[in-house]
Amino acid sequence: MDRVGNQVLDILCGILTKNINLSQLGFVTFTHVDVAPDLRTANVYYSVLGRKKSDKEINIAINQKRKAFKKFMSPELHLKNTPDLHFYYDESLLYTDKINKLLHDVKLKKDENDPEHS
Repeated sequence: MDRVGNQVLDILCGILTKNINLSQLGFVTFTHVDVAPDLRTANVYYSVLGRKKSDKEINIAINQKRKAFKKFMSPELHLKNTPDLHFYYDESLLYTDKINKLLHDVKLKKDENDPEHS
């Protein structure tokens, strides 16, 4: 599944740069693809830098392009069936930033309480 997921991710990134313009939403990048074991569906995770619309509006706009992505992906993906795509916002980046901030805050408090490091 990982090999197919990576192939779908590469194809979708190419389609995003060559065929489908989502710049009205911000700078959209696809981060990860989970393909179902039967290869009929794929969950595509994305992130957006420089947002120009709300999360909900972005999600609706990207999911409205599902058929277009599938149409462009079909000739490049050599499978019996082209998976149906479902797009989801990738919250792992927000989670990573939150953890890093918490770790940074803990380190600052430790340094303030430890006179040897001053």
